Amino acid sequence: MSEMQVESIRQVRDHIADVVDRADRDDEPTVITRRGKEIAAVVPIEMLRHYQRLEEQEIIGLVKERMASDEPGIPMEDVMAEVLAEDG
Repeated sequence: MSEMQVESIRQVRDHIADVVDRADRDDEPTVITRRGKEIAAVVPIEMLRHYQRLEEQEIIGLVKERMASDEPGIPMEDVMAEVLAEDG
């Protein structure tokens, strides 16, 4: 994969079909900026799905670790709060 494209929201608005085609055809993400600040990205769907699988694996690993512990149980709400706090 080559270097990621970076375009302003104005540029993307003018040729969104090209940006989507690039993600689909070339597996190339495009980072979208507003006033020079990165705000979003158009990514190939498989890249998004891969990221989601990694997150799920991390959650499953944390749950398994907690369940294997000899310590008293930890409420699932606490586990999920910890996982979500790490993403923040």
